[in-house]
Amino acid sequence: MTADRYTGPTIDSHIHFFDASRPEGIPWPEPNHPLHGSALPDTYWQLAEPHRISAAIVVEASPWRLDNHWLLTTLRHSPRLLGFIGNLSPFDAQFDQDLSHLEAEPRFLGLRYGNLWDRDLLDDQTRPGFIDAMKRLAASGRTLDSANPDPRLIKGLLRLSDAVPTLRIVVDHLPNAAVPEGQLADFQRDVYALAQRPNVFAKLAQIPQLNAGALVTDPGFYRDRLAYLWDAFGEHRCFFGSDWPNSNSLADFGSTLQLVRQSVADKPLAVQENFFLHNVGNAYPLPTSTERR
Repeated sequence: MTADRYTGPTIDSHIHFFDASRPEGIPWPEPNHPLHGSALPDTYWQLAEPHRISAAIVVEASPWRLDNHWLLTTLRHSPRLLGFIGNLSPFDAQFDQDLSHLEAEPRFLGLRYGNLWDRDLLDDQTRPGFIDAMKRLAASGRTLDSANPDPRLIKGLLRLSDAVPTLRIVVDHLPNAAVPEGQLADFQRDVYALAQRPNVFAKLAQIPQLNAGALVTDPGFYRDRLAYLWDAFGEHRCFFGSDWPNSNSLADFGSTLQLVRQSVADKPLAVQENFFLHNVGNAYPLPTSTERR
């Protein structure tokens, strides 16, 4: 194992913002959910700054189309927020108009679509308009983030990548993929096949795990779980995301980051730096500092 652990500037590629005090409320987290309330920039930076988080990317936590604009307005007040992954449905009558508006924003990095919000990527891409929408997203230079990985989602991403080979795809939360018993070998085979496409990336968020209700703190446990992802995607297409505030249900922010750092501490320092800082720029069209003003 390397004697050096990367502790330098880090880009957190996966956080969520919401505010239940808005007059219209929020669709998620629901009122009875432990996270119901607010998750906003000031709170995030109070937690993240002591751990050398230098910048972050926000992923939309709402299926409401107008919440893209709320999120964009929220980002404008924090220059360290590099951008956001929005949410639009290709089947919405206003999709083209909404995407045109977002495309004019440097901080708009892409759209999220997967097995979330009653969607099914495998089935939905067979419906009229979906592939055309993904071709337009690819032409804009933006990225597709997936959601809630399981065997069906990976098969959907394989099919979509074949249909739109120029589309950059980020597979979220692979360390915590929901794989039914007996399907792991087939699932990993499909992940390896997906990773053969050079414009597909692995966002290693949701790394911490519980066992018998307690947080697993053994770095070896996590290294074993992540080994096939490092092997499949390589050192230039894996990158870090905290999944804050969802991560609070497992561990506080500092513990989450410490576990992730320990889980990759066997890699050369340059590889760790790529994971925490540089690789995210390969996956997303990050705006320049001038564009962020």
